[in-house]
Amino acid sequence: MITGNPAAQPITKDAKTEDEKVDWLAELRGLALMLLAVVGFHSFIAKPFYIPSESMMPNLLVGDRLVVSKYPYGWNWSSISFHVAPRGDWRIWGSAPEYGDIVIPVHPVKDEDYIKRVVGLPGDRIAVRNGQIILNGQPVPQTVEPAIEIPLDANSRCNGFGLYDFRVTRPDGTRACQLPVYRETMPNGATYLVIDHENQRLDNFGEIRIPDDSVFVMGDNRDHSSDSRAYDDSGLAGPIPLTNIGGRAEFITFSLDGTTSLNPLSWFTSLRSGRAWSTLRPPLVERTPAE
Repeated sequence: MITGNPAAQPITKDAKTEDEKVDWLAELRGLALMLLAVVGFHSFIAKPFYIPSESMMPNLLVGDRLVVSKYPYGWNWSSISFHVAPRGDWRIWGSAPEYGDIVIPVHPVKDEDYIKRVVGLPGDRIAVRNGQIILNGQPVPQTVEPAIEIPLDANSRCNGFGLYDFRVTRPDGTRACQLPVYRETMPNGATYLVIDHENQRLDNFGEIRIPDDSVFVMGDNRDHSSDSRAYDDSGLAGPIPLTNIGGRAEFITFSLDGTTSLNPLSWFTSLRSGRAWSTLRPPLVERTPAE
């Protein structure tokens, strides 16, 4: 028989078990809300993006991690994470990219994200002649710039240029990829570097008119990019509908040289210096009437 103050009595094992029961329904509800918030942010605000190829060299390197914003051109089916939304021609608060924007086009048939630069806007006439863009009948200016050097590492091996070998040894004994580059300047003044080192089939593209709901995109590594010029299985097969543009690349968060391993120390030693927080918005220069 228990006597005295009931509040002072020890809690029995059964009472403890009752108090410690987990409300699994509430836990699952909380987890679902968290996942919904993450997917919502990923779909409508911004998402991370990884550079897997050399098609945007010299401005983007294999191993770069980027932030892609989802809202600059409005929202559409390709904005939704993991391409779970069915394809369609709807857009919410839609707008067109600007010349020089780096965008994320989705392949016209496959659910694959690409990363390319906008070089033609809706309604433009565009052609490529000997590697130079002809936009509305006018050549887009290209000027030769001094070769740039990119350090060689596990992610930048400088071996994706066919018969051309741009690997050099510096005076201090380190190895680098020395790339010949041009500076291309679009009609709005957006300017950036491109690589065009050989004559190949994509250097010439007959003039077309870009549909009013599409843009024309190309990689900065012009001889090694499957983009709007390429109508084979690997290319984007012409102008890209605006509904297939899933966002705009904004800046590099960090970049890895390919030596990352399970060793936590390598998480820091594999970081490339000087690339974190680099903007991907092209600078604008004033165009002269002669241009």
